[in-house]
Amino acid sequence: MYFNHLITAWRGLLRNLTFSLINVAGLTLGLLCAILIGLWIVDEEQINQFHKDIDRIFIVKSIEYSGEEVNGSYDTPGLLGDELPKVFPEVEYATSYGWTQYHTFAAGEKKLRMPGNFAGNDFFKVFSYPLLVGKVNNLLSTPESIVISRKMAITFFGSPEAALDQTLKFETYKDLKITGVFEDLDSRSSEQFEYIINWQLMVERNSWLKDWGNSGPTTFVKLKAGADQALVQGKIREMIKNYTSGYTKLERLELGLQPFGDMYLHGNFKNGQIDGGKIEYVNLFKLVAVFVLVLACVNFMNLSTARSMKRAREIGVRKSVGAMRSSLVIQFMMEAWMYTSIAVAFALVLLTALLPSFNLLTGKSIESPLGDAAFWISIVSITAVTTIVSGLYPAFVISAFRPAVVLKKVVQHSGSSSTMIRKGLVVFQFSLSIAFIVAMIVISRQVDYIYSKNIGYERSNLIYVPISGEMAQRFETYKQELLRKPGILQVTKMSYRPVGIGNSTGSVEWEGKDPATRPTFTQVEVGLDFVKTTGSELVMGRDFTDSPGDSASYIINETALKVLGYKDPIGMPLKFWDVNGKIIGVVKDFHFASLHVAIDPLVIRSGQGTMWGWTLVRVDPRKTGEALKAMEALQPVFSPDTPFTHQFADEEYSELYGSERLVKQLSRYFAALAIFISCLGLLGSIIFTAEQRTRELSIRKILGATVSQVVTLLSFDFVKLVAIACFFAFPVGYFVVEQWLSNFQYRIGVEAWVFIAAGGGALLVALATISVHAVRTALANPVDALKSE
Repeated sequence: MYFNHLITAWRGLLRNLTFSLINVAGLTLGLLCAILIGLWIVDEEQINQFHKDIDRIFIVKSIEYSGEEVNGSYDTPGLLGDELPKVFPEVEYATSYGWTQYHTFAAGEKKLRMPGNFAGNDFFKVFSYPLLVGKVNNLLSTPESIVISRKMAITFFGSPEAALDQTLKFETYKDLKITGVFEDLDSRSSEQFEYIINWQLMVERNSWLKDWGNSGPTTFVKLKAGADQALVQGKIREMIKNYTSGYTKLERLELGLQPFGDMYLHGNFKNGQIDGGKIEYVNLFKLVAVFVLVLACVNFMNLSTARSMKRAREIGVRKSVGAMRSSLVIQFMMEAWMYTSIAVAFALVLLTALLPSFNLLTGKSIESPLGDAAFWISIVSITAVTTIVSGLYPAFVISAFRPAVVLKKVVQHSGSSSTMIRKGLVVFQFSLSIAFIVAMIVISRQVDYIYSKNIGYERSNLIYVPISGEMAQRFETYKQELLRKPGILQVTKMSYRPVGIGNSTGSVEWEGKDPATRPTFTQVEVGLDFVKTTGSELVMGRDFTDSPGDSASYIINETALKVLGYKDPIGMPLKFWDVNGKIIGVVKDFHFASLHVAIDPLVIRSGQGTMWGWTLVRVDPRKTGEALKAMEALQPVFSPDTPFTHQFADEEYSELYGSERLVKQLSRYFAALAIFISCLGLLGSIIFTAEQRTRELSIRKILGATVSQVVTLLSFDFVKLVAIACFFAFPVGYFVVEQWLSNFQYRIGVEAWVFIAAGGGALLVALATISVHAVRTALANPVDALKSE
């Protein structure tokens, strides 16, 4: 019986090829979109899940209370990692962890600059990164220890085994012993590094890490088996008060624990608490996948119910000769299954072809899932669900026709419940499509706003070069040599790059400060000509000079001025890290983090003696190539053991918004896909309507109706449906984009023209789709339709 149903379904597919192609095309695109998004979601949800005992690993979060303001972050004191296992018996291992930096290594004649990090002794006991050679207990046991990746081991020594116990020269001044080699990290790890160096070297290079009042590094802990997270969290909550002064109910730093497995997707803070993160994009794409697949299913239902009038007599005849309704339902469900199966086959072919491009677009390394049993189980499930969703309603509607009615006369098209439902499905399709278009426009405008916004300094034509070798000791000489080169306009240095300033402290005192308050300030050290080189703007005061007195002088930003409360800040006292000084300038607020967060109070210190950081070079845009060649030529003079590397400021800024760029690109594809699927359904509907009204339109033409009148007659009903869809789509679109924009402290507004453009665009596309067949119908010879009457 089922085989006969399939044969019948196949014949029906070939007999109505236009409708069949539209159905298969819509389902194929919907399924392909759902599968690609599903693969991306699975990849995102698997990040960091490979670690052994992941349920026992936690990241320490900080909640900073400053008056009525509450801020949360993963920044913790640099001494916390060593202290936690000593104080709390429930903590099995703990490790401090810095921030990924590029450093230069040399072995023999080979010199490379590689990205890596610093971590405490227990890092490889907390995390189970695959170890190739070395013993876990001895990996970071001495201050001179370093653990490197397979890639780094092969590059310098030929193999992981050959690299063990070898020596690497770190930044031309310190020898480090290789105590282990780990497997190269893939995209399953949120942390990406080529080496891990013992934490003590980080402390040696950054003395501020020895102060409990300063935060910056991250701290990870691994609890003992059976330890109660809630109990441990309660114990560590206020531990900082035992190590710092000025701890009050209004001004305090509290600690908490977050499961490490949740950190990648749930990493944003709001009012001191975890509030969203990448999970919002995961959930957004889940909805998009569902909506696009629903659009495809609705497209199928729409076309199936549209064809119901044409199949009415078929059903009547079959019922008259004894066919049961259940048999007819099975017949139509088999048809839906056949259409879905064909669409799945096409979708899988397209998946294989498009997966490399999808990886390039999303920055992923998703492999073909065709050999994965779990993937095929998902495909079977999707096929079943799609078959049921798309086929069940048409099956029950069409199988319900009464033979006594349909065999006596043609079922009337106008005003039937099937027609109303079909129109409702068209409205639903276009409502989702228009909502997608609204979201696409707003997301694109917000991303454009991010890149066009004045962030307080001029990031174009600004180049970063890491300070290495003798650059630090001879920086003024190096600077003057650079300024003699063609194309180089200004030079300064900073301890951090402008959008990477992450060191904060509460050790700031000023005249009139409430002793009970301890607000947090971000700090950075800079060289001479900082303001001119970065293109930032002084609101009052001056930049640093080479005067010895400026070594204890400070420039603050406007937000810091509000915290200090000085009306005339120039010359006013400021004590920073127990160094008494004075304020010499106020710089206009500039963004040293992403636009997702508000600008924090910033203290800029004179960093003439800073031995690390970045050289900032302002170049003439007409001579960028010459300037880069000149900088590269000077590298061997001041840092012969370090290869020349650089980064453009606008490139670094762009890296902050990788997720937003991805959403912008995908939103365009999704909007185009949604409107295309909707137009497929609309095309099928107009074809069916034209077929149903062929005789009516022919008589109208014989009686004098023009082509434009016939086209208008056919188009008017569908234009009304698109207009109704706008009514539903606009509030939905507004709600979605407002939720997305709420993640930005600095954002655009949602203006009325966005909705007008989205509705107008959808209407124009709909009209173009309708006109293709409406004009063809209007130009047809009426004699051909009436000659058989």
